[in-house]
Amino acid sequence: MKTLRLARTAGFCYGVRRAVELAERTAGEGRPCWMLGPVIHNRDEVERLEALGLRTAHSPEEIPDGARALIRSHGESRAVLEGLKARGVELLDATCPNVKRIHELVCQAEEQGRRPVIIGTHGHPEVEAIAGWCRAPVVLSGPEELKKWLEEDDKNGKIPLTLVSQTTSTQKIWEDCVKKAKKECTNADFFDTICGATSKRQDEAVRLARECGAMVVVGGRHSSNTKRLAQLCGQSCPRVLLIERAADLDLSDLKQADAVGITAGASTPAWIIKEVMDKMSEEIMEIEQSFAEMLEESIKTINTGETVKGTVAAVTPTEIEVELGFKYPGYIPVSEMTDDPNAKMEDIVKVGDEIEAYVVQVSDRDCMVKLSKKRLDIVKGWEEIEAAQESENVLEGVITEDNKGGVVASIKGVRVFIPASQTGLPRETPMSELLKKKVRLVITEVNRSRRRVVGSISRVTRAERAAAAEKVWAEIEEGKRYTGTVKSLTSYGVFVDIGGVDGMVHISELSWSRIKHPSEIVKVGDTLDVYVIAADQEKKKISLGVKDRSQDPWSVFTSTYQVGDTANVRIVKLMTFGAFAEVVPGVDGLIHISQIADHRIEKPGDVLAEGDKVDVKITDVDMERKKISLSIRALLEAPAVETEEPEEEAASSEE
Repeated sequence: MKTLRLARTAGFCYGVRRAVELAERTAGEGRPCWMLGPVIHNRDEVERLEALGLRTAHSPEEIPDGARALIRSHGESRAVLEGLKARGVELLDATCPNVKRIHELVCQAEEQGRRPVIIGTHGHPEVEAIAGWCRAPVVLSGPEELKKWLEEDDKNGKIPLTLVSQTTSTQKIWEDCVKKAKKECTNADFFDTICGATSKRQDEAVRLARECGAMVVVGGRHSSNTKRLAQLCGQSCPRVLLIERAADLDLSDLKQADAVGITAGASTPAWIIKEVMDKMSEEIMEIEQSFAEMLEESIKTINTGETVKGTVAAVTPTEIEVELGFKYPGYIPVSEMTDDPNAKMEDIVKVGDEIEAYVVQVSDRDCMVKLSKKRLDIVKGWEEIEAAQESENVLEGVITEDNKGGVVASIKGVRVFIPASQTGLPRETPMSELLKKKVRLVITEVNRSRRRVVGSISRVTRAERAAAAEKVWAEIEEGKRYTGTVKSLTSYGVFVDIGGVDGMVHISELSWSRIKHPSEIVKVGDTLDVYVIAADQEKKKISLGVKDRSQDPWSVFTSTYQVGDTANVRIVKLMTFGAFAEVVPGVDGLIHISQIADHRIEKPGDVLAEGDKVDVKITDVDMERKKISLSIRALLEAPAVETEEPEEEAASSEE
């Protein structure tokens, strides 16, 4: 008795399926369209698409100006695409998203001044397309070529490199290249861009080959993906047959094997795999589970509306592929994964992660299961939100919308409306201030039938502020220091939030310098280090200070200046008899009107203005009364002391 074991991941991968589906839809539109090269590496499938009405062009020049062109799953170079667009050709891009990601990586590398190094098979169309997105690419097949390239010029190991892998390479080849580059290169970035689905297909084929006496690998002979499968199977199985279709199969080659495994390249359609299996079944095989039964089992156990678990097989910037263990893979687009517009798929999930999702649609036509992580989160989110309303638990959400009436937060995928009065924002502040910000709120109303949820941010902030205030009042004492935030300014001082409680810093306590308004020193939102001068528990009033009382301004002055010194001072107040000037912060001196100028003036304002900075001479210091006499005139007269005429002579000469 012989048994046949079919690899579950045999046949189309996501990128190939996507390309074929686009080709089929395009053919169904009835308008002429050219395939630029074989859309996938399978001659029979390409012939089937040609029979549907598509035409094959072997070079861009064969495509007429203004026509439509289908770009194959392997992708094309930037020059080819730009050339077609310049000729008015409408492009239908079937490039695999995983391949597009590599295009982006090599472009970014060159923009950053790095040299792209592509690990893959020389001449492969996908490798050539990737290289076509670089100005100076390096294509290497494996660690030996990498070693040779590094030895050719010692500069190669010193320039910044960005290494990417293409699916014609194996995981081992890539890992060996990374190991070599890390050892020899001083500045290299590594991106393991081997398709997750390809790696999984190869691993499964190797496991199957170890357990079977013979392996049949189905796929195009020109497909690197298929040839790599056959090569890997040959390392573990004594008999490996590589065939393109059922007609190529010689069953006599399998007679000695008790168990035969079958796998297929990523470009092999299901109908060819079925033909091969049917031929084996009709002749000498007893199939453990027929291909048709496997299809039926996979489809009948998944239904729209169910919750399923699977393993992430591939991650692209726009979606993730999920292996569900059924005929069709599952796909979650980024819009069904998260509400965060800035989120990157590769930051959310990794290949190999287990994920749970909601089944949106099982599509036989598209050969896929459409999934949504958000919808599952919404189902769970409603349950959590209803429970949170009852328990009054605080939830976290992200503000996604704003309008005149308030804002909308997304919590577990559920839209929660927060009225403007409950946002905690001042009336004049636009609601858009909260957009994309994380907020904490409580649920105040839930109506699941109307899908209406209302929340409040201000209730949380009020409760948290009250709790913080209680803690402050319980621990407050004279001299205790706090780091606070300036909440508002008045002409007489500043109100500072020290953690749930506002205290006031009188204008005289803000600085040793004389100021007219607090705005000269602080503004709303500033952080201030303050200390408690006094706290009235009964009246709930706190007096705060900022200026450092440990440093006496008079001591600073006396240690810095003495009589006869010159100082640069700031005029702080004008009086009829003179001007007061700040010598050091907290210490003022008087410039008598007679000492302001070297001639008679009517008032100090004729010469000086508040805020002016002038040089003065310290003429007297009264240590007991802490008074300082200053003179501008003394500096003006000093240079001319020896030649100055007596006042009487000067006066007579003026007459």
